[in-house]
Amino acid sequence: MHNLSFKRKGTQRLNAKVHKGVSLRTSALPLAFLCVLLLLPLPTSAVQTQPERTPLTLELLQERLRTPILREGNLTVDLQKMAIDLRPENASFRDAFYQLLRKELSTKPLGLDLSYTLILGDFVGSDMGLRTPLYAKAIASIFTATEQEKLERLRFVCLESLAIALPNSKDCRSLLRTESTPASEIAVFRGVLTLAQTRFNGEVKFSNTFFLQSVDAQGATFLQPTNWTETRFARPVSFTSVNFQQPSNFQGSIFFEKANFKKINFRELADFQGSIFEATANFNQANFKQLAKFSNVQWQGNADFSEVDFANQAQFTKADFNQFLLLTEATFEQGVSFREAEFNQLVNLQGASILNQADFSDSRFAKEACLSVSGLTFNSNQAKILGNPGQIGQMFCIPTLQGNQNVLRNLGQNFRQQQQVADANELEYTKQRLRLIEFGHRLTATNINSATVASLMNLGFSATQAEAIAQRRLVKSFRNSSELLTIADIDLEKYTQLSDRLIVGETLSIVGWLLQAWSWLALSVLLLLSGYGTNFWLVFGVGGVAIAYFGLLFWLVDRYRRLHPVPIIPTSYETISILVSFSVLEFFSLLAIFRNAQQPWLTLGCLVIILVPVPMALLIRLYQQGRYHDLMDVSYFTEDGTFRQLRLLIGRLPVIPRNQTFRERYMPLLCDRRWNWLNYYDFSLNNLVKLGFNDIRLRDEHLPGIISALAWYQWSLGVIYITLVLWTLSRTIPGLNLLIYLK
Repeated sequence: MHNLSFKRKGTQRLNAKVHKGVSLRTSALPLAFLCVLLLLPLPTSAVQTQPERTPLTLELLQERLRTPILREGNLTVDLQKMAIDLRPENASFRDAFYQLLRKELSTKPLGLDLSYTLILGDFVGSDMGLRTPLYAKAIASIFTATEQEKLERLRFVCLESLAIALPNSKDCRSLLRTESTPASEIAVFRGVLTLAQTRFNGEVKFSNTFFLQSVDAQGATFLQPTNWTETRFARPVSFTSVNFQQPSNFQGSIFFEKANFKKINFRELADFQGSIFEATANFNQANFKQLAKFSNVQWQGNADFSEVDFANQAQFTKADFNQFLLLTEATFEQGVSFREAEFNQLVNLQGASILNQADFSDSRFAKEACLSVSGLTFNSNQAKILGNPGQIGQMFCIPTLQGNQNVLRNLGQNFRQQQQVADANELEYTKQRLRLIEFGHRLTATNINSATVASLMNLGFSATQAEAIAQRRLVKSFRNSSELLTIADIDLEKYTQLSDRLIVGETLSIVGWLLQAWSWLALSVLLLLSGYGTNFWLVFGVGGVAIAYFGLLFWLVDRYRRLHPVPIIPTSYETISILVSFSVLEFFSLLAIFRNAQQPWLTLGCLVIILVPVPMALLIRLYQQGRYHDLMDVSYFTEDGTFRQLRLLIGRLPVIPRNQTFRERYMPLLCDRRWNWLNYYDFSLNNLVKLGFNDIRLRDEHLPGIISALAWYQWSLGVIYITLVLWTLSRTIPGLNLLIYLK
């Protein structure tokens, strides 16, 4: 078709039919080709979708420029449903086209409507704007006060982002100069630009252009590369359902108001590096077939990438998200990089699919920020999530355990495969914390399948609603709480108000309820005292508190016996020594707890319940009844005199056997030694950790039963504690996984 030639007379007759007498000042050959192209019969489907287009001539363009239409309160040059030939062989028309538009659009804020228009050849949109220097004092005086304010606003955006995203931006450099230069000029488009369903067959160039009004390109098609480098959009911009067939370049662009890229289709490279979105950016349901570059982008508003399909790599390196990043149900078929990105709010990955690698290395999360991964599709055998060891595991947030157990399992397996044990343990802690909440909900919530009408009314249902629930469950038991909405008397507001206090399931018997309560209690203790075996330093702090506490108690019962008739009390030096050492040990132990526990005050409360009531009751009883027995001046504690070495005393019991041979080996502690107070900590260490410097035990003769009971109580706690220590070590030290699968 491109090789067809036409005679001049035939061309003129054909042009006369098309334009109805309008003479042409442009080259006849390209226009004749265009007319024949438009008059050729099209397939039925094309006829239904393609509008009839009128070839644009200079006369028709001048007429439309003289008679702009009023659309939505703005004067607009109507070039809808036109066919505009801007190819090199039609150079005279192309040059006149840009000259006429630039002349009219720069003198007054006229809009330009190219909806449903076909544009052949390259479209240099920046040539239609008014060239003006961005140097603040040299801004063209023809601009209105509002327009000058928008131009001046660019200065503040540049000052904010200069050191972050746009250090080499042309307009940023020019705004900071003290004089204007030709390189600092920018093309300003003063009116509304409408490109709805416009088809561009050539390249589109809007680089270094400032749009003072909105840009609407809904449904437009760009068959060749587009260049929007360092373009500024002062008003909302819409690229909804746009089809970019070739690479599109938005590097360094600034969107001052909402940017709508919903359902957009990028078939080739999409480059937004260094851009700034001052308001919400909506990429909902977009499709990126090739590489998507969003590195160094500043997102001042929400960034919505919900239901987006990234068929190739996506790069968000060093991006700054000041508001929410929405990746709900997004699909990442290849790698996605958030390296060195900053997140100030929630990153919503609910229902998203990560099929390759997601890299969050060196990313920074604000206190309010986290990665919401509820319903995340992620297979740890095929994909990876990368992040800084010991940090990334703390960034995941999941509201409920139901429906997310597989997510937590896969995430934990992902970090174990990478030897990031701390992150895997953090996820395990999250899982068990959610499990604890679920246990508590089962114990305290009301079962709507078994609750009485009175219980339902006390819960918050009206009498009519409670009766309706009772009648409904007679027919069929509730399978889930949402079935309450099928009852006409219960509205959504009431359901939302009470749903957290309801459960559906089999009614627990007394024994079943007690077993459930025991599971809740045991899990609570494990979480508070060890982070469910995931935090060794927390376990270390708990043990330090217990060792110092019992060491002080044993010193007290042994050295402070009575005041009358003959005082048996410690020296002031020994008292000061034991109190100072107790304070130091407790300080460091509490420091470890407060630095590592998720809920340090609850952890301390749990320790108080375990350590204080029983020993205090025994101690009070001991001093109430007094001590009247032989060997009052001899210590209750004895040490093995045959060895002095560090010992692992797993099978050691706190009281020596009743045998004369042992009595000869075990000698009483020497109370007149200045370092004697250290022996009580050694005994406490023996009892709790089964490790000590000397084998110190209680004597078997003339020993008050209360003191023996106190020692056995700590020894019993020690059996539990050493098990907890070994379990925690197995979960926190890579390679030491003897008990790693104990749940």
